[in-house]
Amino acid sequence: MIGKMKHLSEQQVTKLQKNLNYCFNDSSLLIKSLTHSSYANENVKNNTVSNERLEFLGDSLLGMTVALLIYKRKPELTEGQMTKLRAELVCEKSLADLAMELDLGSYLLLGRGEENGGGRDRPSILSNTFEAVLAAIYLDGGYKPVEQLVFDHFNGRMDAPDKNHFDHKTKLQEIVQVNPGQSLVYKVTDEHGPDHDKSFIVEVLLNGKAIGTGSGKSKKRAEQEAAKAAINIVRE
Repeated sequence: MIGKMKHLSEQQVTKLQKNLNYCFNDSSLLIKSLTHSSYANENVKNNTVSNERLEFLGDSLLGMTVALLIYKRKPELTEGQMTKLRAELVCEKSLADLAMELDLGSYLLLGRGEENGGGRDRPSILSNTFEAVLAAIYLDGGYKPVEQLVFDHFNGRMDAPDKNHFDHKTKLQEIVQVNPGQSLVYKVTDEHGPDHDKSFIVEVLLNGKAIGTGSGKSKKRAEQEAAKAAINIVRE
């Protein structure tokens, strides 16, 4: 059931559901999970509710489900090792990277200040949104689809969690900031494919000069790939 949309089209909702591999019965739950407090505060008259309560629920769901995955997959680990692995898997950087892979940032409802301040790329917002989306799925369809999503996306990260959430954009920013006055800009140069399966090509410019190009199924992933390519060039 596609309910009343708030700045999200049915096509966008359909595409995000495909990314999540889950179709909502009540899409208003999905919309609420994407509603940042800054947006809710600017729309108080419309009784807009933020995703903070969903985030609270999702945090507990995620911790429990990742613990279950570790218990099933890693029988050789001690309790202490299991605790450490779970912490690595559910840390902010790891969740933000996963949210980026799912392209959650493109669907966020943000207030003007957060929008202008780069909120769509902020790790804290992305990680919290992932937890809120998880809770929305639970309220909509029960625990089984939550378990499926977590198992699907965390199973491959368990052997080397630290390597799965490397933020190339942040690393590139750190490198160029060594010299004052440097400006990085990410620009989409091409996109192709149908709406439900687009691919993007992004160019990263340093002081107006292109230093790296990347491609991906989302703008955020293409930006990461462009930054990765640029790091090698900048270091040289």
